[in-house]
Amino acid sequence: MIYLLALVGLVTVTVLFWKAFGPVSHASGQPRVTGPDDDPEFLWRLNRQARKSGDTPEPGPVDPPQ
Repeated sequence: MIYLLALVGLVTVTVLFWKAFGPVSHASGQPRVTGPDDDPEFLWRLNRQARKSGDTPEPGPVDPPQ
């Protein structure tokens, strides 16, 4: 029984040391890449270009409900 507890303790210590000092995972080491549809600056430029070319009308007042 004592050998089983020692084995569990050794595995636990090994895993903790691996997490603390092991290789860095790719998820935390690299910045998150956002697509153009998530980029507010891209959407702002796209909206500005559409308004200049006349593709979309200017936002106007909303009709009140009847």
